[in-house]
Amino acid sequence: MPSTHNVDKPWDTDDIDKWKIEEFKPEDAKCGPFQAESDFQVKFPKYRETYLREAWPLVTRSLEKKQIACQLDLIEGTMTVKTTRKTYDPAAILQGRDLIRLLARSVPVPQAIKILEDGMGMDIIKINGMVRNRKKFAKRRQRILGPNGSTLKALELLTGCYILVQGNTVACMGGYKGLKELRRVIEDCMKNIHPIYHIKELMIKRELAKDPELAHEDWSRFLPQFKKRNVQRKKPAKITDKSKKVYTPFPPAPEKSKVDLQIESGEYFLTKQAKERAAREEREEKRKEKQKKKQKEREKDFIPCVE
Repeated sequence: MPSTHNVDKPWDTDDIDKWKIEEFKPEDAKCGPFQAESDFQVKFPKYRETYLREAWPLVTRSLEKKQIACQLDLIEGTMTVKTTRKTYDPAAILQGRDLIRLLARSVPVPQAIKILEDGMGMDIIKINGMVRNRKKFAKRRQRILGPNGSTLKALELLTGCYILVQGNTVACMGGYKGLKELRRVIEDCMKNIHPIYHIKELMIKRELAKDPELAHEDWSRFLPQFKKRNVQRKKPAKITDKSKKVYTPFPPAPEKSKVDLQIESGEYFLTKQAKERAAREEREEKRKEKQKKKQKEREKDFIPCVE
């Protein structure tokens, strides 16, 4: 029997995108409404309360298009999304969950609602546990932003993702390929590898992707190879006394304890009242010395100058 594998297919042309995800429509849901209600709840910080209360109508309208119900509880400080009887898309509730997670991490509402589009993903990278020292953590987090936000802008342009550094997390939104690259860059940054190395690599990859001849070749020969250099810091020189000491076979005398010193001065044998009186007299002496010193300083202004 002749093979039908290599038969010409007139409908299969080069302009067809075989990886395109078609929009999920109500008629595609063959099984009808969901049997059970699914819901997700996320807590938000106190400082976001005012902003969320003002912007919540926009969030509600955006989720209504996906037939998802939402609720903002200001008493408990939570946001909830849940499916309704009209929900037809199984992925809609997961998109709603991602939306409220982004809102809790200070992402503006107009930006956050873009997560409801197909092909958009999100990733919240926790960076607080990667560095123990708080000063080092603050420095490395600042490296993600760069001077005047230049590093952040470069990463956004190269990966096609939105990035927001907030507190102990980094919220990212965009395509799945860009999110994967961003996670690698941010995790390496917290491991003390500067983002500029990754930016150089991404720029070279973007230029190589434009050349159709190199599309199916190995790019490793074009990418920069950065060697890890273990730079030793200069240690402060220890000053040692090299003068010859006289040898003695006897060990040094032990230091006198507090009790021994009190016995020598006679303080050890004083009564409680006598000790208090001695301490009071000592304080009085110090006070008088201080007073005399201050008096001399005041009298300096009244000393006539020598003509």
